[in-house]
Amino acid sequence: MDKIKELIIQNLFYDPASPILFTQVFFWFFFLMILLLYSLVYRRTSLRNGFLLVMSLYFYYKCSGIFIWLLVFSIVANYYLGVGIYRSRKRWLRKVFVALSVLVCISLLLYFKYSYFFVDVWNKVFGTHYDTINYLAFFANKVSGSSFDIRSIVLPAGISFYSFQALSYTIDLYRHKTKPVKNILEFGFYKSFFPQLVAGPIVRAAEFIPQMYSQYALTIREMGHALFLILNGLIKKMLISDYISVNYVDRVFDNPLGYSGFENLMAVYGYALQIYCDFSGYTDIAIGVALLLGFRLPINFNSPYKATSLIDFWHRWHISLSSWLRDYLYISLGGNRAGKIRTYVNLLITMLLGGLWHGANIKFAIWGMLHGLGLVINKLWTRKFSLTIPSTIFGRFLAAFFTFHFVCFAWIFFRCADMQALSDMLSQIFTQFNFLLVPQILISYSNVFAVIYVGFAIHWFPARWKERYRGWFIKSPIYVKIGLAILAVLILFQVKSAVLQPFIYFQF
Repeated sequence: MDKIKELIIQNLFYDPASPILFTQVFFWFFFLMILLLYSLVYRRTSLRNGFLLVMSLYFYYKCSGIFIWLLVFSIVANYYLGVGIYRSRKRWLRKVFVALSVLVCISLLLYFKYSYFFVDVWNKVFGTHYDTINYLAFFANKVSGSSFDIRSIVLPAGISFYSFQALSYTIDLYRHKTKPVKNILEFGFYKSFFPQLVAGPIVRAAEFIPQMYSQYALTIREMGHALFLILNGLIKKMLISDYISVNYVDRVFDNPLGYSGFENLMAVYGYALQIYCDFSGYTDIAIGVALLLGFRLPINFNSPYKATSLIDFWHRWHISLSSWLRDYLYISLGGNRAGKIRTYVNLLITMLLGGLWHGANIKFAIWGMLHGLGLVINKLWTRKFSLTIPSTIFGRFLAAFFTFHFVCFAWIFFRCADMQALSDMLSQIFTQFNFLLVPQILISYSNVFAVIYVGFAIHWFPARWKERYRGWFIKSPIYVKIGLAILAVLILFQVKSAVLQPFIYFQF
């Protein structure tokens, strides 16, 4: 009886050691329960939205525990600031309200993501010894008598994503690009919709809010597409990303000097595939789950390693973030409206801040600046030679080859734990390649390299091939879909790591 009680508590309440993940069995039982109850309420939009709001808040509680109150605060603050923006007739007052919304969202990000960085810089510059204080934990201890560690600031899951989503709503209200929701509960639902809450895609109000007032509609074809996306996402995450991460990539990045240059180079390629399969796998599952509930989320990845330029890459990679940075940061800085030099400066600032969005660390700043410089060079080249995509097959191959390797080079800065590890990895690649050991290494890591090879091969399949097998799955009889789903689940259980790996972008 005690074991049953312990199991119930462990599953129903937040466990810091085991936050809810799409790859957990518990999540799929949770989603099945949602679907069963959803079948009773989906016909009435207000009841449906309210039900999904409650389920979304519970999902976030299972992800972040007490930080659910931070999400609730953000919902309340940005909703009423949005009301102020919409109802104000004076331009200066509208500016005040939108500035307050920016202040609320950015302040939360600065505190939870960058406090250690700012305190460390202050101490180094002024020779002080200030400690970082978790004031949320301090307040909770005072009010409830709890014993949270006030010296440690934990990053709430998804804070970057739901903060950017709130800002897109208030800024679009200010720009008259969207209409406000009817009440705070509907805004809470828009901001907390659980499939995309903690890792995107970042959904614009103009894309999502009209769906909140539409009747539920899901065709047989869309149901097949949703199942395909979910299975595809799980395979990307568990069969490819987690496997190569646990069995190879993490080991090399954690100790570059313990491996040859060839092994380090293969780890870079492996990480490029790992982060793509991890993040795009999450968004595939999110889009599929949302579709089963009758909501269409935007595409977030489009075969990014097929890109023939860095501009093309950012049209394919993390599309919801890159378009957000373009529309709300780059354009706000002036975009390309103030001459060539200012355009390039705006681009560099945007990519630098886009890099720092991932965390207050020099490695993210360098990663962002590399992409910023690459985009500037890309634009200069295009202006100079009036070229976009090479016209020949060989030309497109070369363009894709150089773009892919530039992106992989930048990933080294993104992934390495610190600058010393970065230096060690580059040193091994360029000075300790050890060609004679390559055949032995290929044999030793044959399974991992096979997964990397197959993963990239599928990624680089022509789009028409992918559409064929996706279309075949969607059109196949229901018993075929069920059979393939069962087979996929059995394979995933066989290859899954002993400890479930969190999605990479949960930390951002």
